[in-house]
Amino acid sequence: MVHLQGTCDEGFREVRDALAESLANDDVGASVAVFVHGQPVADLWGGYADADRSVAWERDTITNVWSTTKTMIALCALILTDRGELDPDAPLVRYWPEFGAGGVLVRHVLSHTAGLPVWDTPITLADLCDAPKVTALLAGQTPRWTPGEVGCYHAVTQGFLLGEVVRRITGRSLGAFFAAEVAGPLGADFHIGLPASHDHRVAPSLAPPGGMTVPPPTELFDAAPNPELVPDDTNTVAWRRAEIPSGAGYGNARSVAAVQSVLTSGGAGLLSRAGCERALEEQYHGLDHGLGVPMRYGLGYGISGRNCFWGGMGGSLVFNDFDAGLTVAYVMNRMKDAITGDGRGMTMVTAAYGGLG
Repeated sequence: MVHLQGTCDEGFREVRDALAESLANDDVGASVAVFVHGQPVADLWGGYADADRSVAWERDTITNVWSTTKTMIALCALILTDRGELDPDAPLVRYWPEFGAGGVLVRHVLSHTAGLPVWDTPITLADLCDAPKVTALLAGQTPRWTPGEVGCYHAVTQGFLLGEVVRRITGRSLGAFFAAEVAGPLGADFHIGLPASHDHRVAPSLAPPGGMTVPPPTELFDAAPNPELVPDDTNTVAWRRAEIPSGAGYGNARSVAAVQSVLTSGGAGLLSRAGCERALEEQYHGLDHGLGVPMRYGLGYGISGRNCFWGGMGGSLVFNDFDAGLTVAYVMNRMKDAITGDGRGMTMVTAAYGGLG
């Protein structure tokens, strides 16, 4: 018998059943949250925070969500755009004069078409914790392709590119801007750069047997990941403390959904309704040569119709349906070896639609 905790409107009992089944079969510890028009209708969690199944996953357990963090930095960009401080059509050099590739626009960074998917210089985990070093390397790098023409997932570089632009505009790091302008006003327990005071709440990432498979080469891109990151990297103190904006965000389903439901609730005082809609502006439609699958990219999100979404390596996911006012988030600690999602998160999304009637 799987014991779940939390709250769930009776109409969304399919979500409760889906999480219970996932915990019984696939998960060690996990949480799921559903918001409709900005209001929580399901906030559930269960299982264990550790591989030994000796520490319960609690209401305030948090874990690294990998690239689901990208939806947080995308929201920061949309907020600055809505305020008139950031122009997606502007070249990066407008905000970052030392950036050498004049043809790279802000929207290229947001849509993984900047041509800078990896560093040309070998990078280590220690280097990722040195933001000035890795951003300076990107500033001096030549794009592999004409910016805007080729989609190739910027798995780690995107956050540093966007982060430096945000820093030049606001005087604050991306993590600090997010904390003050997004998480703080919303009361959301999500962190990009985790203070030591939260360490006791962290559920470590649990690697799948055999580790994670590297995406196969495509006709344009056959470079090895640089750096090559493994699940245990997120369990280090260095990773937690550093602001690695593309993938070092810590939270749970409640906090992810609380932030991302800004888009499906008309802005929640952080964005205008028109500013929310900008996430859906298509920037690229075609093969992503990093992931090896077809993708449609908006401003900072994957898009499909009037939905925007993204997930993290190993399984976490957030999904926004603008017309239904629906946001669904799924966060877990046991990763699966799947390049573009393993199905657990979308099972939660499907179950949430059952509650909409």
